[in-house]
Amino acid sequence: MNPEHIRNFSIIAHVDHGKSTLADRLLERTGTIPERLMRDQVLDRMDLERERGITIKMQPVRMLYRAREGSAEYVLNLIDTPGHIDFSYEVSRALKAVEGVLLLVDSTQGVQAQTLTTLAAAQAQKCAIIPVVSKIDSPSARVEEVMRELAHLLHVSKDEVCAVSGKTGAGVDELLEAIVSRIPAPHSFAPGSGTEPRGLIFDFSYSTHRGVTVFLRVFDGVFRKGQPLAFRAAGKNFTALETGIFAPEETPTDSLSEGEIGYVVTGIKEPGIVAVGDTIGAVRGNLPALPGYERPRPVVWASIYPESQDDLPLLRQSLLRLRLSDSSLSFEEESSGVLGRGFRCGFLGLLHLEIITERLKREFALSLIVTIPTISYTVTTTSGVRETIYTPAKFPEHGTIAKIEEPWAKVIIITPPYALSALIQVLYEHEARTLATETHEDGRIEMMVEMPLRELMRGFFDTLKNISSGYASLSYELMSERPADVVRLDVLVAEEPVPAFARVVARRRVQEEAEKMVERLYAILPKQLFVTKIQARAQGRIIASRTLSAMRKDVTGYLYGGDVSRKNKLLDKQKRGKKKMLERGKGKVNIPEAVFMKMVQESDR
Repeated sequence: MNPEHIRNFSIIAHVDHGKSTLADRLLERTGTIPERLMRDQVLDRMDLERERGITIKMQPVRMLYRAREGSAEYVLNLIDTPGHIDFSYEVSRALKAVEGVLLLVDSTQGVQAQTLTTLAAAQAQKCAIIPVVSKIDSPSARVEEVMRELAHLLHVSKDEVCAVSGKTGAGVDELLEAIVSRIPAPHSFAPGSGTEPRGLIFDFSYSTHRGVTVFLRVFDGVFRKGQPLAFRAAGKNFTALETGIFAPEETPTDSLSEGEIGYVVTGIKEPGIVAVGDTIGAVRGNLPALPGYERPRPVVWASIYPESQDDLPLLRQSLLRLRLSDSSLSFEEESSGVLGRGFRCGFLGLLHLEIITERLKREFALSLIVTIPTISYTVTTTSGVRETIYTPAKFPEHGTIAKIEEPWAKVIIITPPYALSALIQVLYEHEARTLATETHEDGRIEMMVEMPLRELMRGFFDTLKNISSGYASLSYELMSERPADVVRLDVLVAEEPVPAFARVVARRRVQEEAEKMVERLYAILPKQLFVTKIQARAQGRIIASRTLSAMRKDVTGYLYGGDVSRKNKLLDKQKRGKKKMLERGKGKVNIPEAVFMKMVQESDR
């Protein structure tokens, strides 16, 4: 195939700006899918994606388009990418696999925070950018205003901004012409290298019979069925069982040549081998790996336990199965004295955590207990040992810590002006520092701030949506670690610490959090046969406490009369029995599972 007639492009936008709907119209206009088989969100394969209206897994598709002028037929390779910030690394690899992007902006909402982040990523990859305003058929559309805003953002003429409606198809034909004329043909990274194959993996899938199928962009040479190949980063060799294209279903072909986007069936059934961003090439090839590969780094950690310990093997198998199609998921087994055995899992963000747990429940019919998500800290002890702590229960004791470091995030927020005063207060409460402020043409205010990642995860996004009535947006990127002023907060029941209730909180909020946790547990813990203390401890001292009175059994209920001394004798005997039980160490409290679930699943806001 002549690379000059290939156009590789992607659609990038803020969440819910109409990427999948526009992709539907492109498939329809190019005749890729017959009208009788057409449905909404064709490229969103998961039920979860269709229900929420978001893209979780990127999906490539190949379209054939004959330009209006001349008779040349073009191959258009589209990669529909996720829009959420959690999947920014996957988006960056998809952008590496294409030469151009459609920057989609909703005409009813204008430029959003994620728009700026994805635009910066596309510009970093030196992609050709076609600005597109969507949803022009909406009654609340501000087409002219948003076109000017987008033109100003990209420093281009307003005439270069395309206006489309994914719902009605208006402007789609003009957009197809723009794709052919304004996106360059694919280029080789190593021109003149001969026939040695080399490609970039931007995604992959897994099936029980065929193993892992990698989705790749071919940069050099030709990939064929039966060819011995290797993963550069993983160092794993395999034989290509099948090569093919996405039309949009996987369709076998004899080969994949330079500039094309397609798939290779590897037959590999081991988790952790294939990773997004790895280079696939000849077994003893001379071409180096393509630049930019990195292992996805977990941002959020949470423990997942099966409600029934009988389901532990199924949970392990389910996590392994998901990891075969999602290399960013990491987990290790751990045990809790209350809930038994489970897994400590690492996620790219809160949405990633939510998606994985929802898939475990739906696809594998598991009933799960998920703990409050936390971040990792780097702790240096007084003895000079430096270690990364993923769970509060393993945080070193007070007095043994010399230094604590935590990750920070740079956050871009775009908000309506009426929410600014409330936002400033929220930023103060979440320890944010304002770096820059800018006012857009439509009056909205863009703020760039930096804050600790733990504060961003502490319900910041939900609070932002509440104070702005849902009109504010944010995007963030991780920064380097900085010194943290945090302490470990333990909860003690009957003077025994409960590791699962341990948390790491800001020093300035430790008193507030301690009182909140003690009051919450006091309200839901059943009474025991003896007086029970519920305490919160931080920095080596008790800072909050409540006493739960003993459950008193009516030992005199069967008496029907007689002298009062008979009643007192029985009450004294009961008191001595409770005292003896405590002295013998039988005063431990068994926390019911229902109480534990309420505590660990309570929203941290």
